[in-house]
Parts: sequence; structure tokens; C-alpha cells
Amino acid sequence: MADATTTLSSGTLTSIEQRGIEPVPADERNGRPGALFWVWFAANISILGLPLGATLVAFQGLTIWQALLVAVIGAAGSFAVVGVISVAGRRGGAPGLTLSRAVFGVRGNVGPTAVSLLSRLGWETVNTTTAAFVLLSLFAILFGTDGDAKAHPVLTIVAILVFVVATVLVSGLGHAFIVAVQKWATWVFGALNVFVAVFLVLRVDWDVVGSQPAGPVSAMVIGIGTIAAGTGIGWATAGADIARYTRTSVRAGALIAASAAGAGIPLVVLVGLGALVSAGDPILAQAGDPVAAIRDLLPGWMAIPYLVAAFGGLLLSNHLSVYSASLTTLTLGIAVPRVWAVAVDVVVTTLGAMYFMLVADGFYAPFITFISVLAVPITAWLGVFTADMLRRRWYDPVALLDLRAGGRYWYRGGVAWGALAAWVVAIIVGFLFTAVQVGDAEPVFVGAFSASWIGANGLGWIVTFVVAAAVYLLTGGASGQVLAPEQGR
Repeated sequence: MADATTTLSSGTLTSIEQRGIEPVPADERNGRPGALFWVWFAANISILGLPLGATLVAFQGLTIWQALLVAVIGAAGSFAVVGVISVAGRRGGAPGLTLSRAVFGVRGNVGPTAVSLLSRLGWETVNTTTAAFVLLSLFAILFGTDGDAKAHPVLTIVAILVFVVATVLVSGLGHAFIVAVQKWATWVFGALNVFVAVFLVLRVDWDVVGSQPAGPVSAMVIGIGTIAAGTGIGWATAGADIARYTRTSVRAGALIAASAAGAGIPLVVLVGLGALVSAGDPILAQAGDPVAAIRDLLPGWMAIPYLVAAFGGLLLSNHLSVYSASLTTLTLGIAVPRVWAVAVDVVVTTLGAMYFMLVADGFYAPFITFISVLAVPITAWLGVFTADMLRRRWYDPVALLDLRAGGRYWYRGGVAWGALAAWVVAIIVGFLFTAVQVGDAEPVFVGAFSASWIGANGLGWIVTFVVAAAVYLLTGGASGQVLAPEQGR
């Protein structure tokens, strides 16, 4: 077991971060809320926000103004929750799923950690697949190919590997390099996105936009759930991973505001833009290749700037996701250096991207299904973890790494049974209000209450959160807590 007081390098712009999941000593934390703002801003300027916004208009029947309101509540609101988890990172100085050992026990935490890793790997697969489509479009311009992934398997694999290598180069170096890259690259790729957005707005048929009737409130509620699941909830378990380097003196409100604003600003713009472009033209929402669909909406000479912006945005998102996934892999107990955990994770996502591009018929419908399904157990974890934060102000840095019987976070048999029970019960209840369906295919699972008012309006995730928090508090939560009020604000 590594001692939590061991001095480890957090990495620099030219050296690899040596720290894995070991808590960061207070005297080594110098981060400010502004760092979180730039990290989350950069991670959310991906073009995946455009098709998410397109679904609000094409599938939910919302107006552009309703879609913008949904984006604000769903995206900025869900990232405020990410900010709450960041507070735990500032308190404990460790990654979110490592801190979760204090809540669920060192063995009981395996379930939530495995789900989180699956979520991260899924998002990385989506990023890698989309980025490879971007590169195939570039190859089509430069080399005259037709951009068909299945028709050019070798070129497709090359496109995937280019993105993967670019991801590893940044994620492997670690925290300090990621923070620097995310900040400065935001200006470059953000400017390119604004440039592209102007041309997308110019092609909008404003008469159609203005004449579109308002959608029902129920559709807005469903849209909020979809956007939240596809943005903040998907990132929630990673909230503490960057914030663990934040100064202990930073106020909780500053962390929450930085996370909500950092992610909310680009997401509201991109989701709103996707909704605007799709008004009267559902092609973007229905596209199997959203990259090509957006490219076709632009003047020919705009293709290369657009594709460069798209590739950069996806890369910025993937850097952070792979970094977080590597820490989650280590939390599962896989004893390898962090940089090797990065390599293991990208191998999985590379194979996943190859499957979606060379074997499967499409990936957008499975993507929406994927985020909807994993939103249930992740929201259940959120409910338990945030309820625990109401009373916990300190995490034992040594006990977080102690997997032996008898440690502070061993509880009974390595499990905090109250926390685990709350998580499982909330998952069961959440799925009772959920119907799982891929695109227009027959549902693969229909919860008993999915047709109820709550289920039909996409409120199952709220029920999941409330049940998880309530059951956890009623069962007394994890035992053996240590409160240090002077260390938490």
C-alpha cells in the first residue's frame, strides 16, 4: 500500500504526472476555481452538443426558445452537480471514485467504480468514433475518397489510431499538462467553433423557426433529462479528479459556479445551435454520421475549418475522459502506473470504435440508449455520495488506500451495507420508471412504471436520486466517519 504522505510529482508541461489515486497533500494543492472553468469549458466544446440539441426540435418538438431553456437547466444544472462532487475532491484531495471508498467501503465501492469506468469507456468510444468520422471527411477532401468507413477499413483504422495517439500524448502526461492544454486550446478551437456557428446560423430559415408551435411542457422535462444524462451526469463521477489539486481554502460555491459556467456556456450555445439548425430540417437528428451531416450544411470552403474545430473539440473532451478513466481503473485495484492505465483504457475504446465503424450499422441511436441506461446507476451513486457529503467533511488519506481488513473504511466485510443497499434500491426503482429502446426498434426493456406520468416525462432519474439519498440517510449511512469541520466549508 502506498503511503498517502509520499511525495509524488503532479507532472509539469514536460514531465509525466507520477501520482495515481494517492490523495494530494494540502501543501501541494495550488489550483484555483478558474482552472476548473477552463477544463470543463474545453471538455464541452465538442460537436456532440449539436445532435443533442437537434433531438430537442426534431424528436421532442420544442421551439428554439424552449430548447435553450432546456439546455440551461439540463446542462448548466447538471454540471452544478459536478461542481458539488468537486467540493469532495477539494476536501479529500483524491479522485471521486477513490473518495467513494469512504462511502461504500473498499469492497462495496467496486460496483459504482465499475459502472463509472464503463461510462467513461463508452463516452471515449463515442468521442473516438466521431473523431474518426471527422478524419475520414478530411481524407475525402484531401485524397478524394468517399468517406465511407466500411468501404475503406484500413483508412478507418488509421483515423482511429491518429485520434487515440493524440489522446494518449496529453492524458499520459497528466494533470498539469491537461490543465494547460485545456485552457489555451479552448481559445483556438472555441474561435473556430464560433466561426463555423456563424455560417450555420446564416443558413437557418427564420420563418420556419418563428412559426414553429411550442412543444408541451412534458417534452421539455424529457429534454432536460436527456441533456442532463448526456452532459453533467455523464461527467459527475469525474468531478473530483481535477478538483483534488484545488487549494483547501477555495470556497465550495466557487467550485460549483466554475463547473456550471465552464460547461454550461459552450453547451448552451452548441445545444441551442443544434436546435436552431434542425428547425424544419430533421436531418441532423436522424444522421448516422452527424459529422458529415453538419459538414453538408456548410459552404464547401468551410469544410476544413469545421473539421479541424470538430476534431479539436473531441480531442479536448477525450483528454479529460481518459485521464479520469485511468484513475477509475486504478481505484478498481489494478496495480499499474497511471500512465499504463491510460494505455489499457484506450485499447478498449479503440476496439469499440472499430466495431461501431466497421461492423455496426450506426452509433448515434445506441449512444442515446447508452447514456440513458447508465444515467440510472450513476444518478443513484450521486444520490448516495452527495447525501454522505452533508455530514462528511474529511476523508482519511491513509484509509482510502488501505484495502486490508480492519481499516477505517473496511466496515463489515469491506462493505458499508447501508450505502450499497441505497445504491441498489435506487437503481431498481430507477429502472422501474425506464424503458430501454435503441432507435425505432422494439424496446429491449420496459419498466413496470415507465408509462406512468413520471416515467413518460423522463423523471425517473430524479426519483433515482431522491430514493438513493433518502435510503442512505435513513439507514444511517457509512459508519466510522471522521468529521473535521475546520477543514471543510
